Amino acid sequence: QVQLVESGGGLVQPGGSLRLSCETSGFSLDYYSVGWFRQAPGKEREGVSCISASDGNTDYADSVKGRFTISRDNTENTVYLQIIGLKYEDTAVYYCAADTVGLGCALTSSEYAYWGQGTQVTVAS
Repeated sequence: QVQLVESGGGLVQPGGSLRLSCETSGFSLDYYSVGWFRQAPGKEREGVSCISASDGNTDYADSVKGRFTISRDNTENTVYLQIIGLKYEDTAVYYCAADTVGLGCALTSSEYAYWGQGTQVTVAS
């Protein structure tokens, strides 16, 4: 049974940092790519980063490049999203998702069948 559980969200001041975790079970990160998505109130879900199963290549949305870093620990079956320089516009529910996305990874939500329940990130002073 594929499961993904996000954690690490919280209330942070602008400029602060967070590390989100996506603990996975029921599959191997050697074969499943993982993406991080976020959804702010009243907005569509947005792909922010992903990491491919095959070679660990990563991709980022332009809005987060230089501030977000995705990584994975295959031995711990966990994918991380390190965020620095948080901005008000980063406020959203952050989700991780997994699937066998062929070569590479994708920032498109339709590419992923398995989703976590989300973790709230709120940036406020």
